[in-house]
This record gives sequence, structure tokens and C-alpha cells, in this order.
Amino acid sequence: MGNEEWAGAGQAGFSTITHHSSLITRNLGLVDYQPIFDAMKAFTAQRGPETADEIWLLQHPPVYTLGLAGKPEHLLHGSDIPVVNIDRGGQITYHGPGQIVIYLLLDLKRLGIGVKELVRRMEQAIIDLLAQYGVHATRRDKAPGVYVGEAKIAALGLRIKNNCSYHGLCFNVDMDLAPYANINPCGYAGLQVTQTRDHGVKADADMLADALAWHLHRQLGYTQKQINHGAHGERGENPEFPVSPVSPVV
Repeated sequence: MGNEEWAGAGQAGFSTITHHSSLITRNLGLVDYQPIFDAMKAFTAQRGPETADEIWLLQHPPVYTLGLAGKPEHLLHGSDIPVVNIDRGGQITYHGPGQIVIYLLLDLKRLGIGVKELVRRMEQAIIDLLAQYGVHATRRDKAPGVYVGEAKIAALGLRIKNNCSYHGLCFNVDMDLAPYANINPCGYAGLQVTQTRDHGVKADADMLADALAWHLHRQLGYTQKQINHGAHGERGENPEFPVSPVSPVV
């Protein structure tokens, strides 16, 4: 696959990452898919060399998204859930309330990493977060995402334009998993999906989103933290990035 689509996991171990300044984190709540998709594309098209990187934390109402290489036959059964064709790589996936979605709008050239390294660091952030709650999770070669046993708990999908990323990850917390029965998740027939609730994690989606943002912040090497609650609110310095109630796993 080209640099514009999905990237699988690279070789074991991480390359050295350049430390950079602020990462703006926007907490957007429950938002329809299309406006966010349009906003990601516009942000990436308009950004310049000095534009600060951002991550957007949110949830979506029920929606299926079908990537550039997506095959319609992976939608097994029709339903009243809309299907949106989008420009990330990969196949079909589902978003719904109770699932954390984090979009990463990053300048990879400035960070000094490639897309494979970004995927590995995204996966590691999720793996580390789950480990804090006693849940053992793994990655798989040639199948980006995070798995607990044989079931997928987090999916990843990216688009890279002019060395800048958009789209990101989704992480199942406490949601209705039934809509997954209408698709081959990520294009894999019979792939099981799971969520944190089913593994005894009592933390809610808001708490886990903040904790996962902290892990992404650490993995990506940012040195300042800015929190913005909402798409257009005042930007404010926050001396402490949101953290989970337990210590990070090293």
C-alpha cells in the first residue's frame, strides 16, 4: 500500500522521536460523522509548517465508514445505519455511542516519524492503557489495530497528505456491538469484536478518552499540553494533561 493509505505495523522497537511543543486536544462530544470528516480535510489542506498539531476526542452517532479500497460486499446486511464513503485506506468499520474516536492531525515530517511508526505508537498507547486496567492486549502483523485474545477492541485508519495525517483510531468502551454483525469488521469475515466493559473495566468513555489522550501525548513526544473543550472555544494552557486514576505502565 502507498503512503496515502493504511500502514501496517513496522519492525519491533520504536525509532527515536523528536520532541515538539504543544499538542492541542479538542474534546468535541457526540458529533455527526460528515461534518467532522469535512473539518479534518479542511484542516489538513489549510495547515502550514507552523500549524500546531491537534487530536480530536469525540464519539459518533451510529455510522458505517467505508475506506478507499473498501469492498461493498463487506456490508453483509442492510440497515437504517448510514454508510459513508471516506478517503482513509482499509475496509468497513462501525462507529457508535460508547466508542472513543480520536482523530490525529499531525505533521509527521516535523515529528520525524513515518506512518508505520505512527501506527505502532498509536497501538502502543492503547496497549499501555489497557494494561493499566489489567487487560492484556496485543497487535498483529499486517492487521493494524489492538486485540484482546482473538477479538478486536480498537481499529486504526489513517490518511496521509503532504506528510500530514488525519483520521485516526476508534476504541470500544461501552457500546451496542450488534451493528458489527452486519459487516465483516475491517474486511475480515468472522472477526470478533470486544469492548472494555466486557473485560471488567469500569471507567467510562470520558475517563478512558482522557487517559488515552495522555498515552498518545507521551508516545508522540510533545512537551506542552493545551486543552480545548469544543471546536471553537478559547484555547487554554493546562498545567496537567488529563491522566487516568492509576500510574502509567512503563
